[in-house]
Amino acid sequence: MTPDTVARPDAGAEHEPQRTPKRAALAAWIGSSLEYYDFAIYGTAAALVLNTLFFPPDAPTSVSVLLAMGTVGVAYIVRPLGALIVGPLGDRMGRRFVLLLTLFMMGGSTFAIGCLPTYESVGMLAPTLLILCRVAQGLSAAGEQASAISMSIEHSPDDRRAYTASWTLQGTQFGTLLATLVFIPFVSLLDDGALHSWGWRIPFWLSAVVVVVAYLIRRRLEEPPSFQESRAVKKELGAASGSGMSPLAETLRFHWRTVLRIMAAAMINTVNMVFTVFSVSFATNGNGLERSTMLWVPVVVNVVALAAIPLAGNLADKIGRKPVFIAGALGPAVVMFPYLWAITTGNWPLIFLFG
Repeated sequence: MTPDTVARPDAGAEHEPQRTPKRAALAAWIGSSLEYYDFAIYGTAAALVLNTLFFPPDAPTSVSVLLAMGTVGVAYIVRPLGALIVGPLGDRMGRRFVLLLTLFMMGGSTFAIGCLPTYESVGMLAPTLLILCRVAQGLSAAGEQASAISMSIEHSPDDRRAYTASWTLQGTQFGTLLATLVFIPFVSLLDDGALHSWGWRIPFWLSAVVVVVAYLIRRRLEEPPSFQESRAVKKELGAASGSGMSPLAETLRFHWRTVLRIMAAAMINTVNMVFTVFSVSFATNGNGLERSTMLWVPVVVNVVALAAIPLAGNLADKIGRKPVFIAGALGPAVVMFPYLWAITTGNWPLIFLFG
């Protein structure tokens, strides 16, 4: 990895802020992995048990599954709104402030899900509370990744930015892996009665540990030098002009074309949800495949991804972002269809291979 401290070209005075890429990458990796454990644990639970716990028991299985998948989608609907709210907040209050804020939002809402009463106890109040918690998760996830990546890039030397930022994404992948892995012993060792009564709650309660660990790491992280300098300049310009354009207004006014490109490019994230949530439900609820075995598919695949992500980041620093991104977008587009077909045939070797 790059040296922990990279001096800026104009560094001369002792008080000159310095880049700390290793520390920033570590904080982003651990924080994102723990936060996305919280985010992904919901998707795994929705695919396995939430459809029978939070929705009318007399509803057809297909309907309850669709309702459970709909609550997964709620978080993705509010994420753009969360980005519009939390992103500018990071420019005003600082990256570290947002990273701590989103951490407690995500951890609190995830822990709360584990405490919710079920439909059998309180009726329609149960799915209502579930959706509210999921909204909080979506708002948190929107600010988390944007701030973590910004922090990593702004601490990184210019020729290693993709590689340094890749550790944030590897952290989210590890969190997704951990979320699936945690459920395996409960699904394998508990009968349906125990799993549906208390077993499903424990992975959500573990978020309390997640919050403590991530907080201890992130509270010591310094704001990147470029952010400190930019905030000082904008403060002076705002004072001189008597007003200042908000970060959101500035972005939409001067960089709207780039925003549209990024919105289109971000659609690649649909692959992740089809693979980690929809395909698990499609396999277990739709095609009767064994739940514990199916959960090993994203586990094995995410282990492969943990190695691929920093390699892709390093390659992007050498040959450019565009060819790496195009290859990463076209690959899943081609392979997803035979993967879903393999699930319908129940062919485990092909399921793992295409996955």
